[in-house]
Amino acid sequence: MTFFNLNPRLEGDSYPVADLKLCAVRLMKDANYPWLLLIPRKPDLVEIIDLEEEDQLQLMREIAQASQAIRQVTDCEKLNVAALGNQVSQLHVHVIARFREDQAWPGPVWGVVPGEAYDPEKAETLIEQLRDVLLEGAA
Repeated sequence: MTFFNLNPRLEGDSYPVADLKLCAVRLMKDANYPWLLLIPRKPDLVEIIDLEEEDQLQLMREIAQASQAIRQVTDCEKLNVAALGNQVSQLHVHVIARFREDQAWPGPVWGVVPGEAYDPEKAETLIEQLRDVLLEGAA
């Protein structure tokens, strides 16, 4: 793997979960919504089209893998998947578990309510569950 630097904001706003073939998977530090980030571990990426074609396909496989994992662990009603990058340009993909009773439903999660810190024990349990499912899927 080539040299890779994780954007400090992405690092500070999330917990490490697992490394897949291409992406670092991280859990956002917002207990309002179970929310994963997938960050390709390659330098100087801003857009999905900046990846080589095989890596684009691998990213899609890993988005599907992360989506299946978060749905299995949370039993969510809907998944929101987006690569926005308006505030942090480093390529990253959001995979957000959504529920009809969440505070932002049916709209987007950004800016609706302040982020809520995880109880450390709940965060670790969720991370372990996600890691187990993700790595089982990578085997």
